[in-house]
Amino acid sequence: MTADSSHESYPQRGAPRRRVLAAAALTPMLAGAAAPARALSTRTGTTKSRGLVQPVPTTLSDWEEVAHALGRKGDMKRGLMYHTALPRHDLRVRSHRIDVKPALALGSHVSFVRYADKSTLLMGDVVVTEQEMQLFTDVLHRHKIGQTAIHKHLLSQTPDIWWIHVHAHGQDPVSLARGLRAAFDCTGTPPPLPSSRKSVDLDTVGIDTALGVKGSVDDGIYKSVFVRRETITDGPLVLPPGLGSTSAFNFQPLDGGRAAISGDCAMIASEVQDVLMALRSAGAQLVELHNHGLTDEPRLFFVHFWAVGDGVGLARALRPAVTATNVVPVG
Repeated sequence: MTADSSHESYPQRGAPRRRVLAAAALTPMLAGAAAPARALSTRTGTTKSRGLVQPVPTTLSDWEEVAHALGRKGDMKRGLMYHTALPRHDLRVRSHRIDVKPALALGSHVSFVRYADKSTLLMGDVVVTEQEMQLFTDVLHRHKIGQTAIHKHLLSQTPDIWWIHVHAHGQDPVSLARGLRAAFDCTGTPPPLPSSRKSVDLDTVGIDTALGVKGSVDDGIYKSVFVRRETITDGPLVLPPGLGSTSAFNFQPLDGGRAAISGDCAMIASEVQDVLMALRSAGAQLVELHNHGLTDEPRLFFVHFWAVGDGVGLARALRPAVTATNVVPVG
């Protein structure tokens, strides 16, 4: 594929008319236990009656050429998403006098999904410095990779950091990977380091109980993650659960059970005000309210927030923000 190939599409051009999908009858809202497995299931094949295209399962071996083109090895998420993490270990970022670890808020991620019509969807969230952003954008454009959001995750950070959501859909995933590689090569994004799964100095059992989800450790950060219950579409494509629609609470240990939290809540329009009020009632500072996609249905909004305090206490205070949204925990 060349940069002007007609196979690749920006999300803002030729986007199909939006479709509103009713949410299926599901179990009651969070009760502190994991949701039934069916809440996270995704059908395969094409739903012809609705004109929607379903994702199909893949394995790591299906993405070897993409990994080679990116120059990074990835992993599989729920058997449907080929995911590659590119944390910015090269940056020394401070926000509100706290040194921000890469896994807290400096992780670039890109995912590839194969569909029943043999096409591939690319979606991701990329960390760039303000000095890198314009050239990174220009290279994406040359390779027909679109941008669906340019925003912040942190307040008062030094150096100035931006987050860019990338999006492309086409028939040649390797060419998409090459385009991404060209854009990443214009930044200081370093080779990956071995990820640490060691325990963190936090009351993780208390955090789990307070939020109603079993968290996990990622490179020194404790992460609690939820996904939307609804089926989410991007134009004609049905998105795998969690792709571009997660609510995440990331806890960075400080001292004495305290934590810095960088969080993100996925919401539909009717939930936004309740979540914002719940976050402020919990003492969280609001950072950004925006969209991650351009053609998603139901239309999703995201709020990034920041909080510092006792880890368990903050988790309890933040639970109403979770309860205000139609999400299910990811264990």
